[in-house]
Amino acid sequence: MIERYTLPEMGKIWQDEFKYRIWLKIEILACEARASLGEIPQKDVEVIKQKANFDVKRVLEIEETTKHDVIAFLTNVAEYVGPESRHIHYGMTSSDILDTTLSYQMKSAGELLLNRLFDLKSVLKERAIEHKNTLCVGRSHGIHAEPTTMGLKFALWYEETKRNILRLQNAIKSISVGQISGAVGTFEHLSPKVEEYVCEKMGLTPAPVSTQIIQRDRHAEFMASLALVGATLEKIALEIRHLQRTEVLEAEEYFSKGQKGSSAMPHKRNPIISERIDGLARVLRSNAIAAIEDVALWHERDISHSSVERIVVPDSCIALDYMLDLMVKLIKNLLIYPDNMIKNLNLTRGLVYSQAVLLKLVNKGVSREDAYKIVQSSAMEVWADKTKDLFSELKKSPDVKKYLTEEDLKDVFASKRTLKNVDYIFSRSIDAD
Repeated sequence: MIERYTLPEMGKIWQDEFKYRIWLKIEILACEARASLGEIPQKDVEVIKQKANFDVKRVLEIEETTKHDVIAFLTNVAEYVGPESRHIHYGMTSSDILDTTLSYQMKSAGELLLNRLFDLKSVLKERAIEHKNTLCVGRSHGIHAEPTTMGLKFALWYEETKRNILRLQNAIKSISVGQISGAVGTFEHLSPKVEEYVCEKMGLTPAPVSTQIIQRDRHAEFMASLALVGATLEKIALEIRHLQRTEVLEAEEYFSKGQKGSSAMPHKRNPIISERIDGLARVLRSNAIAAIEDVALWHERDISHSSVERIVVPDSCIALDYMLDLMVKLIKNLLIYPDNMIKNLNLTRGLVYSQAVLLKLVNKGVSREDAYKIVQSSAMEVWADKTKDLFSELKKSPDVKKYLTEEDLKDVFASKRTLKNVDYIFSRSIDAD
C-alpha cells in the first residue's frame, strides 16, 4: 500500500516547482548516463550536480522573452551551473523531459488515487456487512420491483470499485513510460543506454517506440480510467440522491451541527455532496474526450495536444482526488433508515411479491401465460384501489384457490425468501476478499 497522504499533496504534483524539479532530475540523470559511457568528464557531472538549480520566478521571466518553457528553464539552470551546462540537454528534445516528467506526474497522481480507491473499497465493505440483511425495496424504472437489501447495494458498489482499481492499475502501468530518444525518436545523438538509465532511476519503462513524443493513447487510457471512476462515484451519488428524496428517505447524507440547507427555507437538508460529485463526474468525462482527441497528431508530433493536457490532466487528477475524498466520508457517515425502508416496501401492499406468486402457480402446473393473467388481474385491483392488498385479493381469487392454499400464500409473502441467497452472494464478493 502506498503511503497515506493529505489532499494538498495531489495539487503539489502539478505545481511548477515540482515539475521543474523533475525536469532537473532528468537532465542530471542523462548527464550521469553519458559520463558512465565515457562521453563527458565525470568531474563536469559533479559540478552540474552540485550547482544545478532553478528559480521558478526567473524561469517564467525568461519565458516571457523566449516563449518556450524548456529553453527558459535550461537558460536559468545554465545561470547556476556555468560552462559545464553545455552538457545539459545534449542530443535531447524538449519532449524528452516534458513527456517523461508528465508520465512521472501521472504515475504519482495515479498512485495517490489508488490509495483513495482502496479507502473507498474498505468503507463500502464495512457498510455492506453492516446492512447485509437490511431489507429494502428494489426498483426498476424507478418503480417498486422486488425486495433486496441495502447491503447488496453497497456490495455492488464494492465490486465496481474493485474493477476501477484494476483499471487504474493497468492505466498507471501504461503511462509509466519515459523517453530520451531525441527529436524524432531515432537516438541519432544519444545512446539508448541514456534513456534506459534515466527511466530506471525514475521508476519508468522506456517507450519501445517513440517519435518526438510518447504516444497519447497512453494518456487517453489513463484519463478514461479516471472518467470511469468518476462514473462509478456518480452512480453511487445518484442513488443516494434518490434515496434521500422526502417521499423516500431511506438514506441521507450526514447533516452536521450548524449546517444550513437553504438561504430561504430553514427546514432543508439537501444532498449537496452527492450533487457536487455528480457534477464533477461530467467534467471528468469531458476531459477524457479531450484526451482521446489528443491521440491523432501530425506526423512525428505537433503541439496541439500540449495546451489541452496542461489543463485536463491536472484538473482531472485533482478533481477525482477531491471526489474520492468526499465519497469516502459520505459513505462512512451515510444515515440509513431501515424503518422507512420497510414502510416503503409495504407501500404497494404486497405487489412486490407478484412474481413469487406467479412462479408458485407455475410450480403447481399452471402455464406461465395463465399464471401471469391470474396474478396481474389481482395486482391491477390493488393498483386501482388503495384499500386493497395483493395477499387478500389473491386469497379470495377463485383461480388462485384452485392451486394455492393460504399457507402457500403466506410462504410466498415472507421476507425471509428474499434473504435466502444473500449469504451466497456475499461469499462471491465481500467474503471472498
